[in-house]
Amino acid sequence: MKTLIVDDEPIARRVLREELETVADVVVVGEAENGKQALQQISALQPDLVLLDLQMPVMGGFEVVRRLSGGHMPAVVIVTAFDQHAIQAFEAGAVDYLLKPVSDERLRKAVERARKRCEDPLELAHDVARIAAAETHKIVGRNGEEYVLLDPDEILAFQAEGELVWIVTAQQRLLATQPLRVIEDHLKGQLFRRIHRNAIVNVNHVRKMSALSSQRWLVTLSNSLQVVVSKRQAHNIRSVLRW
Repeated sequence: MKTLIVDDEPIARRVLREELETVADVVVVGEAENGKQALQQISALQPDLVLLDLQMPVMGGFEVVRRLSGGHMPAVVIVTAFDQHAIQAFEAGAVDYLLKPVSDERLRKAVERARKRCEDPLELAHDVARIAAAETHKIVGRNGEEYVLLDPDEILAFQAEGELVWIVTAQQRLLATQPLRVIEDHLKGQLFRRIHRNAIVNVNHVRKMSALSSQRWLVTLSNSLQVVVSKRQAHNIRSVLRW
């Protein structure tokens, strides 16, 4: 595995390089001391794995991932002294996270995880998209083999159809990468409300509510999409619209 080490501390880079030299089938092809250099090195060297610090001058680790582009996506392993950032990145989709000082055993496990992830380019692209969305609170949608980062304001609704969840925007429908329950938790505090067990809507895009019966309503969104409000969830939309 071609590996790039990104860290603003020279000693940290040297320690990682020395430890990686003992791991079979791993070759350190370069180092970078800030995010700007990292992007240049990733473009030039096409590494399979990037060991990435999060807090660096010029450009931090999250920004590096957000700016990754092109067909080749490396596996990303976060290396940091701050566990709260590491856990956030890991939950967002990093292959692994390593807390400084890095033990030899943990480094080997991280490399092995990255090796397995590289065998599935589509899942690897998904990982990178999720990390990129972590600090910006964007929503990740899938269009074929591409992953798209959406601002919540762009999204009109989420609709579940069996095991699939669709993200509805004014222009298109994208596949969500998480279940409706997880999406609902992620959007807490924002202007999204569940109106049916299979639907969450953005109340800023509600244009009309029509009574179907004394207990059921029909919501019309700004793109003319109509969604039924279940009796159980009617209070969610009424409270926001101050009915």
